[in-house]
Amino acid sequence: MAAPLLLLHAWGETGRSFDRLLPLLPPGVGARAVDQRWDDSAAPRTLASLAAEVLAFMDAAGLPRAVLLGSSSGGYVAQEVAVAAPERVAGLVLVGTPRSLRGRPAFAGDVERLTDPVGAGWVRRSLDWFPRVQAVPPWYIDDRVSDGARIPARVWRETLTALCTAEPPTESGGVPLGAGIAAPPRNSARPAWQHPGAPGAA
Repeated sequence: MAAPLLLLHAWGETGRSFDRLLPLLPPGVGARAVDQRWDDSAAPRTLASLAAEVLAFMDAAGLPRAVLLGSSSGGYVAQEVAVAAPERVAGLVLVGTPRSLRGRPAFAGDVERLTDPVGAGWVRRSLDWFPRVQAVPPWYIDDRVSDGARIPARVWRETLTALCTAEPPTESGGVPLGAGIAAPPRNSARPAWQHPGAPGAA
């Protein structure tokens, strides 16, 4: 039996970002969306702890191995899982995932000043930090705003810090398997949050 497919969402999102994709996948894929823990009571976040959450989900679901599909920084977490527990990862699909997030993004100051309750207007403006290569349906944006407004400010800050200060998984021993990479064409607009070494970066 083929390993199931686990979908890992990006920073500031939830597993609901895959709600309309899941019904379109063949039943035999066994796809499931993984929610990172966004509750404010969780221990301080690191890239390693984000990867550990994925492994804990797999343990709870009785999944010895899985193919991980990560969107944006969800793919960064997927790479960390593959480095930490290669025997648990049957394959990687990285969608718009950079090789490195190390560094301070231009919007870090906005995130550092964030306080509770996180407003829907702030979340909607934050989505403009990432230029869209093609049109995105308004319902998708509305869903992401709804998700993001429920995430505590501390979690927004700590998760961004975890992603941007960690040693990139590919530099900490290498991702020990092949990965399918879905990236925009070279002649398309680049995302604002793109560091050297990201797919398509100079």
